[in-house]
Amino acid sequence: MSIDSDKDKKSFYITTTLPYVNAEPHIGFAMEIIRADIIARWKRLQGYDVFFNTGTDEHGQKLFDAAQKAGKDVKEYVDIHAVRFQEILPALSLSEDIHFIRTTDSRHEVAAQAFWSRVYEKGYIYKKNYTAHYCVGCEENKTEKELIDGHCVWHPNLKIQILEEENYFFQLSKFGEKLLALYGEAEREGRSFVVPNFRLNEMREFVKSGLEDFSISRLKSKMSWGVAVPNDPEHVMYVWFDALVSYIATLGWPNDASQFGKFWEQGTPVQYCGKDNTRFQAVMWQAMLMAAELPNSHTIVVDGFITSGGHKMSKSLGNVIHPKEIVDEYGAEALRYFVSRELSTFEDSDFTKERFKESYNANLANGIGNLTSRVMKMATVSLDSPVEMTQETRINSDVGTHLDSFEISRAIDCIWERVGLSDALIALEKPFLGVRSDDPAIRDNAAMIIKKLVKELYAIAVELEPFMPQTSKKIKELVKEHKVPEVPLFARKD
Repeated sequence: MSIDSDKDKKSFYITTTLPYVNAEPHIGFAMEIIRADIIARWKRLQGYDVFFNTGTDEHGQKLFDAAQKAGKDVKEYVDIHAVRFQEILPALSLSEDIHFIRTTDSRHEVAAQAFWSRVYEKGYIYKKNYTAHYCVGCEENKTEKELIDGHCVWHPNLKIQILEEENYFFQLSKFGEKLLALYGEAEREGRSFVVPNFRLNEMREFVKSGLEDFSISRLKSKMSWGVAVPNDPEHVMYVWFDALVSYIATLGWPNDASQFGKFWEQGTPVQYCGKDNTRFQAVMWQAMLMAAELPNSHTIVVDGFITSGGHKMSKSLGNVIHPKEIVDEYGAEALRYFVSRELSTFEDSDFTKERFKESYNANLANGIGNLTSRVMKMATVSLDSPVEMTQETRINSDVGTHLDSFEISRAIDCIWERVGLSDALIALEKPFLGVRSDDPAIRDNAAMIIKKLVKELYAIAVELEPFMPQTSKKIKELVKEHKVPEVPLFARKD
């Protein structure tokens, strides 16, 4: 079906979480945003009008403390660090039309205050005095059962703070049955609200265990860096309460009804996150949307952690690998390949530079790179003209089915199966020898095999487009122009 105009297109919205800017962009951020970009590109190929969003989370105690430690004004501090996240986007070969929202943007602060007022007016926000165990790393209060030996599971090296103050609370306890109904409705539609399904089961059990109201503000006298609570200048919003609203603020809510209506209300909004963020995305944010009487998200996709030596990468542990290091040495396409295929889609995966190099040489330099050079060398030597593509080449159904299910590694595995089959065909038939035979029948058969290999190479390039767009483009151009690559697509690293 042809797409005549933008208004005829189906809409698709996808967003990453918003990382804190107190540290350099790390490989986990790169993994999340590359995977979201793959899905965004796939949807565009299907004919969708795509709104792809990311950004930075710039409020809260963690950033306030970091700015003080650096001896900088906090706004100056976040401005400097936000740029580092914006600058890395093109280095990762991301879609050029990606949207970027900062939680210090005025449009976001307006939306966060409007959202608060709406939920408050509907009776789901109240004020009380309380004592809480607070993890600065999570920017979240913790119950006793969430602590192990008095420490946060995700930030065991940080000291838990004891807070005693008057705060505003959100009535999460009112939404247990509604959340379970939301999950059940998705299942009746034949999908999982949280992907993978075992993460949904975790959230369902969490909801069933009983939801507690949670604090959504801090006293400004104790933590001044945040969005002001409407009509109460003594309080600022908890960082993540305002940050979650960014998912709709980026669409112009509450002022731009057209963008919000098209991509959120009539679309299927998808949110990528790490497993430590699942409760915020699948429970708290969904309850907040219900309280504001706004449509819920459609799907929450949960990545596992990237680990180093079995430990989650973190600045405090000193085991962080920066994506720029990898891109500078191997290129963005190699990193996109690695986070697509070599890291588990949903489970934790260990990342080492040694493993990256080994995979790069085996699957890129000796894999798709070598195949491209061999096939195009045979084609240019043995065929008088470019191989004609007699019909439009499309991404095959297996790849598409896996991408529709966010099974990125299974999707790209299908492509590398084709790479392997082409290599096997060359090894079995040896068409590079056949074209030099004195027997015309053998020569014709070898030429036919080479044409088949060229068409298969082009089909592989088409399927690579969401995953490795620059590599896809280069291979398609080589086929159309009937050329051998002047330099290897992926030079071997010794």
